[in-house]
Amino acid sequence: MSEDYASKSFWLANSGPYQENPPLGGDLKCDVAVIGGGYAGIATAYFLKRAEPSLQVVVLESEVIGFGASGRNAGFAMTTFGLMMSLTKSFFGAEKTCQSHRYMERAVDLVGELVAEHHLDCDYERTGFLRVATTPAYVKRIRKEVEMAQSLGLEGIEWIDAKATRERVYSPLYMGAWWEPRCALLNPAKLAWEMKRVAMEFGAQIYERTPVSEIQRDADVFKLTTPGGSVTAGRLVLATNAYSLFIPQLRRKQVPAWTYIVLTEPLEPERLAEIGWQGREGVEDYRNFVHYYRLTADNRLLMGGSDVTLSFGGDMDKDSSDRTFAMLERDIVAFFPSLKGVQITDRWGGPVSIPIDMTPALGYMGDHRAVYSLGCMGHGVSLMHLNGQVLADLLLEKKTQWTESFPVGRRVMPWPPEPIRYVAGQAIRGYMRVEDAWCERKGLGSPER
Repeated sequence: MSEDYASKSFWLANSGPYQENPPLGGDLKCDVAVIGGGYAGIATAYFLKRAEPSLQVVVLESEVIGFGASGRNAGFAMTTFGLMMSLTKSFFGAEKTCQSHRYMERAVDLVGELVAEHHLDCDYERTGFLRVATTPAYVKRIRKEVEMAQSLGLEGIEWIDAKATRERVYSPLYMGAWWEPRCALLNPAKLAWEMKRVAMEFGAQIYERTPVSEIQRDADVFKLTTPGGSVTAGRLVLATNAYSLFIPQLRRKQVPAWTYIVLTEPLEPERLAEIGWQGREGVEDYRNFVHYYRLTADNRLLMGGSDVTLSFGGDMDKDSSDRTFAMLERDIVAFFPSLKGVQITDRWGGPVSIPIDMTPALGYMGDHRAVYSLGCMGHGVSLMHLNGQVLADLLLEKKTQWTESFPVGRRVMPWPPEPIRYVAGQAIRGYMRVEDAWCERKGLGSPER
């Protein structure tokens, strides 16, 4: 995968200049090798070096830091874990649902602390979050979720009515919303590159354009083969998320699914005034295939979601979907009629990691010398930074509130092998699309009939 990374997202193309590290050349030994240079991999290296400065920690990234989801996402640092909170409760029970939300609360706060402590230049702004209802069915669904969260003793989440929602962000479709102040927006590529800077300042070695072609596990060490050399390590971190498809030990724990984003030109003040959005909140709706949208630092409207794409086998070439891009451009005007005719300047997509039970996972792989993280579910900005801290603590054999929390060490049900995997994935996708269509059968913003 040697394509120019700048073509992969607006963020990767416009957050530079970026100085790549050279690829690995030759053979080296280290205490910990990290495969994957996204948020989880870089955060793990940072927390390892911060806790144990004497450790030799090496990060191997097949492209450039932030090439995958970390440089292509919408930049929401939020508390969303998996899909609906009610699904987590149905699958895993009330206690683990509470643990997962508190894990994500800590994850959001952690990103803010890292930004403040290390002066990370990533356009960070703590804005709060609206999960908006656009049909009566979604009103019922969101109100039920809010009531359940409150019944579990989770604080900082409330239902606000249509009037209060529209006073924050005006759309004729809004019928109310879940409001939560714990959410931040940022430039995701800048965050990844700034965390690279900090990890290196703490002494981590980072090699880019260094794909790992083979992992050999011996009694005492792991040997990783790359095009220009090899790494022998006592401990191993697999922070490969959607690209875990190429790691035999992780392949069936998740599948990659592609989500897509469109971005407008900077909105003129008079256009933006019709929408309001003074608080600059991050917004999602409550479809299965959510729309997620926000303002960028220069007041462009970013909108993503609407549908996903799945691939067969090892195909990772799904970064573009003309159909979904067209849907998103239509949806911008549906939500905000005043933006009719606005110019779309950028379109991109990228893979996220989906376990079969729609729930993130991290823990040991085989024994305590190897750990992994996957299953960002499209909400990984905050999650993967806390996962990095937890992976570091697991390798250092430190017990904390978070190493003992769900989702750490949970059993992951495997996806079936191909071609059943592809058929199963399409069946789940099809069901979710039908459910969305049913909830929207009377039209968006329509009153109950």
